[in-house]
Amino acid sequence: MTTGIESILVENRVFMPPEDLVKHANISGMDGYRALCDEANRDPNAFWARLARENLVWTKPFTQVLDESNAPFYKWYPDGELNASANCLDKHLGTPTENLTAIIFEADDGQVTRVTYKALHARVCQFANAIKGLGHKKGERAIIYMPMSIEAVVAMQACARLGIIHSVVFGGFSSKSIHERAVDVGATLMITADAQLRGSKTIALKDAVDEALAMGGCEAVTHVITYKRAGTAVQWHEGRDLWWHDVIAGQSSDCPPVSVNADHPLFILYTSGSTGKPKGVQHATGGFLLWSLMTMRWTFDAKPDDVFWCTADVGWVTGHSYVTYGPLAAGVTQVVFEGVPTYPNAGRFWSMIEQHKVTVFYTAPTAIRSLTKLAESDPTVHPDRYNLDSLRIIGSVGEPINPEAWVWYYKNVGHERCPVIDTWWQTETGAHMITPLPGVTPLKPGSCTLPLPGIDAAVVDEVGEEVERGKGGFLVIRRPWPSMICTIWGDPERFKKTYFPPELKGYYLAGDGAQRDKDDYFWIMGRIDDVLNVSGHRLGTMEVESALVAHPMVAEAAVVGRPDDTTGEAVVAFVVLNGAMPEGDQAIAVAKQLRDWVAKEIGPIAKPREIRFGENLPKTRSGKIMRRLLRVVAKGEPVTQDVSTLENPAILDQLSQAR
Repeated sequence: MTTGIESILVENRVFMPPEDLVKHANISGMDGYRALCDEANRDPNAFWARLARENLVWTKPFTQVLDESNAPFYKWYPDGELNASANCLDKHLGTPTENLTAIIFEADDGQVTRVTYKALHARVCQFANAIKGLGHKKGERAIIYMPMSIEAVVAMQACARLGIIHSVVFGGFSSKSIHERAVDVGATLMITADAQLRGSKTIALKDAVDEALAMGGCEAVTHVITYKRAGTAVQWHEGRDLWWHDVIAGQSSDCPPVSVNADHPLFILYTSGSTGKPKGVQHATGGFLLWSLMTMRWTFDAKPDDVFWCTADVGWVTGHSYVTYGPLAAGVTQVVFEGVPTYPNAGRFWSMIEQHKVTVFYTAPTAIRSLTKLAESDPTVHPDRYNLDSLRIIGSVGEPINPEAWVWYYKNVGHERCPVIDTWWQTETGAHMITPLPGVTPLKPGSCTLPLPGIDAAVVDEVGEEVERGKGGFLVIRRPWPSMICTIWGDPERFKKTYFPPELKGYYLAGDGAQRDKDDYFWIMGRIDDVLNVSGHRLGTMEVESALVAHPMVAEAAVVGRPDDTTGEAVVAFVVLNGAMPEGDQAIAVAKQLRDWVAKEIGPIAKPREIRFGENLPKTRSGKIMRRLLRVVAKGEPVTQDVSTLENPAILDQLSQAR
């Protein structure tokens, strides 16, 4: 296992946090940050205990902070009990927050709906009572496959209220993806919508659920609840299928929250791995909730009068931590958006910030890069045309943001007064790990800067020894933290092998290469495995390869990533067909067919940007495909590495010329 990262990244530009923000921040100045770090380093358990006692509402107080008896299967606050939904909603009842707007929902067509904390609590209780009335209970698993909406948040919160473990599937994924997840978790309930609206397009959702259930293996599913979003026709299965509006009719707006152990699973969220099967990342209720809340208060400096907007879909972990749980636990107003940033034009984000007086904005580098291009080519959708004075903090999530995009964002959206909070974290970490703090950290474009208090991050070599500054290595976390992955659902051995390899001293292996500079700032340099990051979405190369090879025309396929200015990485597939190698118009037609096939098998996000056909793939004499050479070819660079181990070195010339 080697890092493959040797470069030294140098960035001399430094941007200081605004003095006024420093003065009023929840963590103020470097002294405030260091004091928390010192507290965590002196006695980690006491630190995490204090945060949990002061910030969460417990129905049964914990007496043990961390159970390490079965490491790395750590248990946080194991004898404590609480409810996630109660910590997001019930705790605000009877306080001024109950009348605060919890969600400003803007639909694809621009229609706006507002719901207060009190009203959201009532909606969640009604839906929870409906689920309970159907016989579903604590410990069962529910698949949620919904558009961005108030109802998606309600569905997740209602499951949490009853102790039902939810597994949200991104609305852009295929029926096969739903099926895989439903079978793996043993789902008994599915919650979906007839369709979703994105950029004026209507995309069927219930049909995909029906297709998934028809594949077999989902016999445990007894109910499918469908929210009528678009009014499109759907197939109906009597006795199984129910309309959302029918099941909540007449339900009480009071549903007592079910108290669960702090280590009771709150959700299972699937993420790509370097092997074909997605991993069911399991998160515990207490630790995940605590760190989602603390990072809202620290990273985003959340205040009661903030209007927070995280643009992520609830199908991703960002939408769990910073849409469904963190903002509600923090008691702030948030924007939830159904549509896409380019409809009806590329000024949509900026007009929404202006209209809703957004103060904290959190989006992906992919969106920033694409909107940069559009704004620079069309002045009518440039951020300068909008009043963005309400903003005080702007953030970035999903992948490292390149320095020039960072500077454009800082100048054109933040007007050089809003710090850019470039967050590093993962589905597995639950919430932010390494990030600037708005009232603390001098900023360097492209660096996620320093770990949060309590997070012991390091860059190490192949045996777990810390490397010197400026050298590349593996990014690891050396001490457990509350929101960490508990296990991979149903596969504890894969969990240990993937995240806690023994050669790294039992440290958590993030799977990212990194380096630290002279100021101890972290720079994320890319994945060390074969997982691609496309628009902030992680895709296993094996998943895409498996989908391609499943097509009857394909004999072999190898998939690699290529750097892309807009999406971060683009998927490039090298394909060998069972028949003759296609050329000209035939090659274009076959490539389109295969791209559509991958979209059906996995989802549109996985469609290869480019497919190159060859008579073979570059292989060693032992039959191993040399993907490192294909990465060079995909980037359009000459192959200068030693190819003497290849059985067929001439194939590289063919693939280099193929398109």
